[in-house]
Order: sequence, then C-alpha cells, then structure tokens
Amino acid sequence: MADGEGYRNPTEVQMSQLVLPCHTNQRGELSVGQLLKWIDATACLSAERHAGCPCVTASMDDIYFEHTISVGQVVNIKAKVNRAFNSSMEVGIQVVSEDLCSEKQWCVCKALATFVAHRELSKVKLKPTVPRTEEEKTEHSVAAERRRMRLVYADTIKDLLANCVIQDDLESRDCSHMVPAEKTRVESVELVLPPHANHQGNTFGGQIMAWMENVATIAASRLCRAHPTLKTIEMFHFRGPSQVGDRLVLKAIVNNAFKHSMEVGVCVEAYRQEAETHRRHINSAFMTFVVLGADDQPQMLPWIRPQPGDGERRYREASARKKIRLDRKYIVSCKQAEMPLSVPWDPSNQVYLSYNNVSSLKMLVAKDNWVLSSESNQVRLYTLEEDKFLSFHMEMLVHVDTAQAFLLLSDLRRRPEWDKHCRSVELVQQVDEDDAIYHVISPALGGDPKPQDFIILASRRKPCDTGEPYVIALRSVTLPTHRETPEYRRGETVCSGFCFWREGDQLTKVSYYNQATPGVLKYVTTNVTGLSSEFYTTFKACEHFLLDNRNDLAPSLQTL
Repeated sequence: MADGEGYRNPTEVQMSQLVLPCHTNQRGELSVGQLLKWIDATACLSAERHAGCPCVTASMDDIYFEHTISVGQVVNIKAKVNRAFNSSMEVGIQVVSEDLCSEKQWCVCKALATFVAHRELSKVKLKPTVPRTEEEKTEHSVAAERRRMRLVYADTIKDLLANCVIQDDLESRDCSHMVPAEKTRVESVELVLPPHANHQGNTFGGQIMAWMENVATIAASRLCRAHPTLKTIEMFHFRGPSQVGDRLVLKAIVNNAFKHSMEVGVCVEAYRQEAETHRRHINSAFMTFVVLGADDQPQMLPWIRPQPGDGERRYREASARKKIRLDRKYIVSCKQAEMPLSVPWDPSNQVYLSYNNVSSLKMLVAKDNWVLSSESNQVRLYTLEEDKFLSFHMEMLVHVDTAQAFLLLSDLRRRPEWDKHCRSVELVQQVDEDDAIYHVISPALGGDPKPQDFIILASRRKPCDTGEPYVIALRSVTLPTHRETPEYRRGETVCSGFCFWREGDQLTKVSYYNQATPGVLKYVTTNVTGLSSEFYTTFKACEHFLLDNRNDLAPSLQTL
C-alpha cells in the first residue's frame, strides 16, 4: 500500500472500550488498574501481530496521567510496534478518552512498553520493522536511544539516589500532625487463576499492574483519608515470570508525603506452595498520588513519619526520586520554542540529558520535508522551515572509514583545526565514555564586537543496527562553574551534530545538522540564499581534515 491517506502500520491495533460502572472507582471514574489491563492487552496484541508468536510484558516506561475518564465515556487505545530488536520490541501506546455526547476527545496518557517474544522450543529472532512515515521513522530512530536508557535504568537510579543530596526536614516538621508510615502499610495476596493468564499460563502483565495499583491506592487512602488520584507511575520492570497457580503477595506503603503529592512504593513477590520459604521478586514500582478537591486542584496532605531504619531510607529516596522525576520531565518535555534554550547540567540527570540530546538530533534527521537548496563542489545544502525554526544540513561523501571519521570529529578539541568559527575548545568535563562537556569560543558574527562562547554537551553513539549512522549530538547546557561573562556573548545551540553513514569500503556519507537559533539566523540565511559560501568552505575544510588525519587513529578503531 502506498504512503498516504490509506496507509496503516501493519502492527497497529486499536481497542475501544465503553466505561461501565463495573470499571470504575469510588468517584465514578475509570480505575487506573482497569486502564492498565486494557493498555497491556492492546500493546501485547500489537507485539504478537509483529512477532507472529506469544509475547510477554518486560517493562512499561513512566506513565503520566493527564485526565481522568468518567462512566459513559469511551476509551480509545492505539498501539503499534515502534521498533524490533533481537527478541524484544518497543510498542508505543496512545490513550484518548471520548465523550459520545459532545464529541470531545482528550489525551489521557502515552506509554511505551517493551515486550519479549517467547517460543518454548526455538529461539526467537524478530524481523525488523520498516518505518514508512515521518512519525514512524522518528520513533524507530529514537527507540534505540530509549532502549539504551532502559538497559542501564536500575544502575542509573541507584547512582542517582546515591549522589543526590536531599535536605532532611524531619526535625523541622510539626510532628503533632504526622501520620506514622506503618499506618499506611498494606499487604494483599492474589491467587493467579486461568482468567488472569495467557494461553501459555503466564500471568498478564496488565493484571499484575492492576493489582499493584489497587494496593497502592489503599495505602494512599490510609494517609489522606480521602479518595486519591494516581498521577504518575514510574517504570514497571518485570524481573521474572508468574504462572497460573502462583500466589502473589503485594505490599504497599507510603514512602513520603510532600505538600500536594505522595509516593507509594509497591512490591510483588510470588510463591508456589504455602510451605515455601523463598519468594520470587516479580516487580517493584513507585506511584505518585494526589488528592483533588472540588475545584480539581491538589489538596494539602498530612506529613508522614517514617519508621526508623528502612523507613527513613525510603523516605529520603522518595525525595530524591521526586527531584529526579521533575528534572527528567522538564528535560524530556522541554519545548524548543521556550527560553532559555540551554538546560541546566545536573549529574543526577546526565542519562536523560544525554538521551534528550541524541533523540532531538535523530528526530531532526528523520524529518521528511528537507529541501535541497543548493549544491557546490559535491557538497549539498538542505533546508527545513518548520515551526518558526530554520534548520539546515550539509552533506558530502568522503573517502574515509566511517568509524574513523566518527572518532576524528568526536573530540571537539580538534574542531579549530578545520572550522574557523571555533577559535578554541576546552574540555570542561569528561562525563563518561560517550558524553563530554566543552567550552567553545567562536569569533564575533555580523559586526557584533564581542566573540561568542558556548557550553556544549557532546553525546556520541555508535550504530545499533546495520545501516544506521554513527551520531555526534551537540546542545547547550548551563554550568554554574562557567556562567556568562562580560568578555563574551553567550551563544546557544538547541540541536546540532553529525551523522555518519557507511556507503562502502572506505567511503562515508558525512552530514552536519543544525537548528538555527535567533542569534545566528541572519548568518544562516545569508549562506542559504547564496550570498556567502562560508558553509561550503568550512565543510570542505572538514573533508580535508578527515583525509589528512585518516591514519591517526587506526589502532583505536578496534575499540568501536
């Protein structure tokens, strides 16, 4: 089927459910547990449509619930596979509520789930997905970066909590109005029956999530003595399977209560027989609740008094997670039209800053409406006008090994060797193997008496699959140690970088992308309209730099 109005992703599955009283909570709103079951079922059907075999839920990324759903409304759930890896795949889910009387629709939430194909007698090797539309190409490209984050999720959270300093305000609170955390503790057991499992006897991930939401809601209610509303679920990660006949023990407790929200921790363990002493850890999650008043605004909550020992640890970790969650939400959802363009550099969120840096460039690369503006000396200049932003990218073929070109341009300290717009580059911090922060000084532009300086986060990525590019993503960050000074005019770049495609043996397609900010827009348009040839001159200088230094790093290529 040709691209266009009639095209539909072959893995897309849609589910529509009318919300009946049996699906609701005490407020007459759709239970989040029921919604999670529907989300999981829809996503599983999409995964199995692509895999052609049974699939099980491996994880569900953070979910932010934007609206509640009332009795009589319709829930429309759409799921499709964004990308398939070896035996796992990422499924994107969108949930919209619909009022049949007014025909109004609201976005309830978006979710990303990971499913694993499972065959009992043979190893599964999934076929790759083939993105067709711009949206599919974008999701396909960014899915590799999201998978990278999931694989280090547990270690990242552990490191963040260890390094995140949270001021302890226990002593400053009015203890007479505190609720002991032990009063919120809930323990419940569920017997996994055939209706709770798939045709292979494995418990539905959505069913486990629904049971977890149930005990978490009870724990939250015991603190606030009201009907709480679930706003956020942090990533579910299933550590092992559960089957029909298992007993699942679900435990929940309020870890911390803030001014208008509370965090509830939930743990799921499984055992087979009553005589068993060892229980299998199935899942853990953290859920954030609020209590909404008559005006739909969050109400003040009582303080929580943690139990000594583990209770105090959970209390402080909840504060750290709140900070991480708020920072992460800002980083990932930051709109490019908002000012300032730079985001604060915070070591506690370096994984998400790096993710946002790379994913922004990949989304720019995946755009369909690039227009060839001009071509000179085998260098092509493309432009993209969209959402009040002008973006451009340069493209050329270079007779250099792709991994070698990637290594040569990864170290920004060498950029002044070929780019006259970089007067000097200083390495401020080597964050990890793939990320570094640089202080870049460039000459003044267009009659401005002051030179510009930039604080740049450079994130590099090797290809995830054959045919994908090497990537070097660049964006501005704010560092307290390198504030703006009178000597320079602080510049900003929201999204720029290089992509390298292997076109053959010792042949690489090199592309440079840049989303122009207002400060350099006049300079960019002068080049785009042909009034200046500096873009071409600079890019050809980059080509000569790669050719002249292509033998410098030969021993280092073995590490890629």
